[in-house]
Parts: sequence; C-alpha cells; structure tokens
Amino acid sequence: MDIRHLHDWNVTPREAVAIQKRLRADIRADGVIDPDRLSLVAGVDVSVKNGVSRAAVVVCRLPDFSVVETQIASRPTPFPYVPGLLTFREGPVLEEAFRALRHEPDVFLVDGAGIAHPRRLGVAAHLGLILDRPTIGCAKTRLCGDHDPVPEERGAGVPLVDRGEVVGTVLRTRTRVAPLFISPGHRCTIESAAAIVLAMAPRYRLPEPIRLAHTTAGRDPGGQ
Repeated sequence: MDIRHLHDWNVTPREAVAIQKRLRADIRADGVIDPDRLSLVAGVDVSVKNGVSRAAVVVCRLPDFSVVETQIASRPTPFPYVPGLLTFREGPVLEEAFRALRHEPDVFLVDGAGIAHPRRLGVAAHLGLILDRPTIGCAKTRLCGDHDPVPEERGAGVPLVDRGEVVGTVLRTRTRVAPLFISPGHRCTIESAAAIVLAMAPRYRLPEPIRLAHTTAGRDPGGQ
C-alpha cells in the first residue's frame, strides 16, 4: 500500500509540535460514511515493551469480522513518551506495517485520538494524512475537552467539547461500561465516526478490529 512521506521522524519534541501545527490545516473531518456500506475495516494498534515498538494492522471483512490480512512490524522505539505526541513514537513502525498491506481498507480504526487533541492532530488524524484514507480515533481515555454525563445504555453518546469546539463523541459501546472517546481522524465526520465505532463493537467495549489489533500487537513474537 502506498503512503505519503510528510516529514522526517527523527525530530525533537519541539519540532514535533511544530509539525502538528503545520499539518492540522490539512485535516478534513467532512466525509459522511455509512457503516452499512463498509466492506474492509482495519484496526491499528502499537505495543511498547523493553524499548521495542510492535505494530499490528488487522484488516477485517464485514459483517462477520473475518480477518483477511494481518501485518506486524517491530523496531526500537524512537521517541520518548510525551502526551500529545504519540504519532512520533508509533509512526515509524506503523509506516512499515502499512507499506506491507495488500488490501486497501475502507476505513482505519486507530487506538488513540483523532482531532480530539490539543492541536487537533492526534495519532489517528496524523495517520489519516499519511494514508490519505478515512481514519477514526478510538481512545480509551480523554486527552482534552469536557463533556456531560453519558447515559448508561449502549449507544448513548454526548459531545466532547474543547475550547468551545465539538471535537468528538463520548460513546458508550456497552451498557454500564466505561465509554470511549471517539473522534474523526481524517476524511470522516464526527457523526460517522461514532456510528462506525458503535457498529464495529457488537460485543465488547473496543471495536472488534482494534481489539484484534491490540491482541496481535501485544502477543509474544515467539508465539506468532
């Protein structure tokens, strides 16, 4: 799969922030996507252990989430942990996994923030620009913004608002289970992002493609 080279990864945290500020103007959170029209959906996750980053991209076919392709890549973790700069920690190893993809998913679900980010360029948004494909951020914790209480039933959602701007949806994918923080990455609306994540999470808190990628990324390499 072809990807776009937007910048070098060997940068300082200060340079990384400047890159985010430059790229955020290119984000398009305007693509209306019908979950019922999706065929292939990819889950994206990275685990870091003992200084090594291991990326997993799992492509599922709908409606049964059968796995049609899995790509794994590993390399030394190149960037320190800095809140808000996750892409610079995970981007190089994910680029390697993306290049190996033989299928082109309709949408990528990423474990992390999209535009629900202080500079509106979380990992899902950043990767969306690199891939030039629709991406959605599915974060387990809040990176920015505030929200009203979320009703307890599955499918309930409330706007996530940061500095007066709606940047995502706080979405409950299971009744009486902690909600997820959903935001578009690129080429997807806030409403479409929430609808797709809910459709991709029929049984568990995490949408199935991300759950599969999370399991794969964290698996002992000796057990592949």
